[in-house]
Amino acid sequence: MDRGGVGVSDQVADIERIKECAQALKRIHDTFEKRSDPSQGYGVGDLGSQKLLDAFDDFGSNWKIHRKKLAEELQTLYGITKTAAESYVKIDHELAEALRGTDKKPKKPAGRTAGK
Repeated sequence: MDRGGVGVSDQVADIERIKECAQALKRIHDTFEKRSDPSQGYGVGDLGSQKLLDAFDDFGSNWKIHRKKLAEELQTLYGITKTAAESYVKIDHELAEALRGTDKKPKKPAGRTAGK
């Protein structure tokens, strides 16, 4: 099945898309790191009642606990996608070099064997 790409199989990697994904994960991770407590800076006047402020503070405390784990997982996913993109580029380059090397080798005439 032809999907517009050239390759050994019918699978085509969109390296630019993988790179974009890695960068998006990095931006999300960085945002998580900068905004560790979403409830910080709010008062009763901002939210309307002490009960709502207390609930938001509880959420903020819980968020800090889970945010760290999420940030670690985002960092891991960033590393995986970045490495995948780099690996695809490296493999593509190595395959192209191997094909160029094959094209440069002189071809033996058909029907002749060594020693005859």
